[in-house]
Amino acid sequence: MDFVLLKIVVALAPVLVFLTGFTLLDAFKLMDWRELAALLVGGGALAAISYLINWRALDDLPIGFTNYTKYAAPLVEEPLKAGLILVLFARNRVGFMVDAAITGFAVGAGFSLVENAIYLYNYPGASLGVWLVRGFGTAVMHGGATAAFGVVSQYLIERREKLVGARYRLRWPVFLPGLAAAIVIHGVYNHFPDQPILAMAFVMLAVPLTLALIFSKSEHGAHRWLLHEYETHEHMLDDIRAGRLEASEAGRFILTLSERFGPAVTAAAFEYLKLHTAMLASAEESIMAHEAGQPGAAAAQVRADFQRLYALEGEIGRVALMALRPHLQISRHELWEMHELKREAHAT
Repeated sequence: MDFVLLKIVVALAPVLVFLTGFTLLDAFKLMDWRELAALLVGGGALAAISYLINWRALDDLPIGFTNYTKYAAPLVEEPLKAGLILVLFARNRVGFMVDAAITGFAVGAGFSLVENAIYLYNYPGASLGVWLVRGFGTAVMHGGATAAFGVVSQYLIERREKLVGARYRLRWPVFLPGLAAAIVIHGVYNHFPDQPILAMAFVMLAVPLTLALIFSKSEHGAHRWLLHEYETHEHMLDDIRAGRLEASEAGRFILTLSERFGPAVTAAAFEYLKLHTAMLASAEESIMAHEAGQPGAAAAQVRADFQRLYALEGEIGRVALMALRPHLQISRHELWEMHELKREAHAT
C-alpha cells in the first residue's frame, strides 16, 4: 500500500509546526503571518534556484551518499539562504536575536518545503522512512542552520553597535562567522547518511532547545534595552518641552540651517526632531505592551504621525534633511523600531 498522503504530510508538515511553535514563543510578537509567508516563499524560491544549480549531482538523493552532498551542497545552499537574510539586515528589518532566529528558520523552512516537494515528485517510490527523515530531520536542519546564521550575525552586530553606536554601518565581514556556522551545521548533518535516524533525533533535540534558550536570553536583554531606550527618549522629550533642545548637538545644527534655508525650514526641523523622538518612544512602549499581552499604539494616531513626518520631510527639503540626519544620530535599532511601528499601524 502506497501511503502517498502520509508521505506528503511527514515530509512537509513538521517544519511548519516547528515554525509555528517558535513564533508563538516570541513574547514581543515581532513578526506577523504575512511576513512569515513572504519569508517562506523567498526560501522556497531559493530552493528552486539551488535545485537548478545542483540537479546534475542529485542522482542518489533524497538521502545522498556522495562527497558533493557532504561538502559542496552546503557551500551552495547556505549562502543562498543567507543572502535573503542579509538583505533584511541591510534594510534594518531585524532588531533582536529573537526575530533573527525566527526569520532564519522561516527562510530555511521555505527552502526545505520546496526541496522536499521536488524530491516527492522525483522519487515517488521512496519509503515512508525516507520522508520521516527528510521531514523531521533535513527540513528542521535547514531551518536551524539558517537561524544560526541570523542569530550569530545579530549577536556580532549588537556587539559592534555597543562600541560605535549610531555611527555603525553594516560591513560584510560581520556575516562571515554566521555563514560559516550554517555551512558547518549543514555539512556535519550530511556526513551521517548511514545513520539518518540518529541525525534526525539529534536535530529534533538540538534545534528546539537551542532556539528556546536563545529566545529566553534575548527577550530578557531586549526588554532591558527597550526600557532604557524608552526612558532616554522620554528624557529627550522632556528637554524639548522645556526648551533645552537648542543646547543639544542636533539643536545647534538646526539653528545653523536658518542661515542657509530660512526660518521656515528651521521650524520644520525642530518639529521633525520632536515628532521623531515621540514616535520612537511610542514604538518602544508598543513593543513592551505586546510583551505584556496588551495592545500597542493606536493605529490611527500612528498613521497620522507618519503622514505628518513625511510632510515635514517635504518642508525641510532633501538637501537640508540629508545634512540634518547625521546630527540626529539615529541608530539601526531606531530605524527598525520605526519600521515595526509603521508595520503594526498598517496591519491593523
